[in-house]
This record gives sequence, C-alpha cells and structure tokens, in this order.
Amino acid sequence: MLGNRFKGGRGGSGKPSKKTFGTPSSNKVVVVPHRFPGVYVAKGKSDALVTRNMVVGESIYGEKRIEVTNEDGEKVEYRMWNPFRSKLGATIIGGVANMPIGIGSKVLYLGAANGTTVSHVSDMVGPTGIVYAVEFSHRSARDLTNMAKRRPNIVPIVEDARQPLKYRMLVGMVDIIFADVAQPDQARIVAMNANHFLKPSGWYIIAIKANCVDSTASPEAVFAAEVDKLRKENCKPREQLTLEPYHRDHAVVIGQYRVKKKQAQ
Repeated sequence: MLGNRFKGGRGGSGKPSKKTFGTPSSNKVVVVPHRFPGVYVAKGKSDALVTRNMVVGESIYGEKRIEVTNEDGEKVEYRMWNPFRSKLGATIIGGVANMPIGIGSKVLYLGAANGTTVSHVSDMVGPTGIVYAVEFSHRSARDLTNMAKRRPNIVPIVEDARQPLKYRMLVGMVDIIFADVAQPDQARIVAMNANHFLKPSGWYIIAIKANCVDSTASPEAVFAAEVDKLRKENCKPREQLTLEPYHRDHAVVIGQYRVKKKQAQ
C-alpha cells in the first residue's frame, strides 16, 4: 500500500537499506515477485533485481538475462537491473516504501537519456501501460528511438522538458511523472509538466543530484531546499531516500500532486 506520510531521516534524507544486490549464479536461480508489481528478485548465491523482458533475447545496455521455467512449464526471460546504472533501480533496492509505477501505469519520463531505465519501466508497466520518454539530446534520443521500435509501449519524444507545450499533443494524462533531468530548476520542470499532464493526486518521482542544483551547499541542504520548492508547487512529498552507495550525493523524492483534501491527512 502506498504510504501517505513524508519520511526523511537525519538532515531530511531517508537512508537506503544496506542489503546489496549482485549477480546470481546461473545455476539454481529462483525468481520471485518483489513487493512492487512488475518487479522481481532473482535469488541465487546473491540477490538481483530483475524485470520481465518484454523483448525476449534482447539486452539494452549489456545487462545479463536470466531464463527461468515457471510452474506452468513456460520459459520466462528476465533482465537484471543494475542499480549503479539506474536511479530508479537504486531507489527500489534502497528500500523505498512507495513505488507508484506498476503494471498498466501511464508514465511521463523526463530525462530519458538513451533509455537504460526507461527500458525497465517499459517492462514494469507491461503492454497495458505506456511510457512517454522525453529526451532533449538528439544523440541519446537516437538510441531511445531505436529501442522504442521494438517496445510499443514507449513513445520517444525529442524535446526540452522545460517546454511541455511542444509535446502536449503527444502525451495524454499520466499517473506518474519520473524526472531525472539534473538541472538547477528541476523542481519547476516537474511542476510545469505536472500542471499539463499529471492527474490530480497523481505521483511524481524526482531524482536530485545535489551539485547540479547548488555545488556550494551541502547535499542535505540542497535536498531540503528542493523539497520546499516542490511543496510550493502543490507537489506534496511523501518520502525521501538517499541513493548511496549507488549514486553519490543523490536523493529521490516521491510525492503526489494536487492531493485531494481527504488524502492529504
């Protein structure tokens, strides 16, 4: 169940769990559902976060694939999710309490880059969901666009996330906005897109890289300031988590936009 209480540790930053995920041995791997729908854990000599591969036989960024025969005798392929390459993966492994992305979700992904994490979100939401992936860099967008040709639930959009009006005809109302834009005005970018595309009480997940916002302040001070900015934009924070050891001086804030009064308690 999604939580409704903002959680932060000392300095306003929640601490990730110390459980580490590695590469399970190819022998005797058992894949079990994670508590978040659309995510799984491969259990072997070590545990690994995985998603069910929508495009069997294909890796996106060199990640390992695991084939498992389920109870019905069906062979299912999973892709390992490297938390060092993905802030969303690090967020899940870190023990976050809220993960609104799931099967059938409609997601607006800001800062899609070449699609490493987008591909796992594509797996998570499945064929009934959709991922609108916005990326400004044409070079990164080439990889993203090529990947989307084989993943029909991804809509690549080569535009600046600061100008949502430019892609308003391509994006429908969404359940979640995920933002990894690493810009000083990222809170404003999220709020602008939420105003156009996010359903009332819809969820946002924003990855904050402290030195991209203010390199002169401590990470804790930066995170606290960004949370304040989000609050002023009707983006109510529910949870905050630091991403070390996977991403240094990074935090993720998860919250809701324009929360209905009965949910705001």
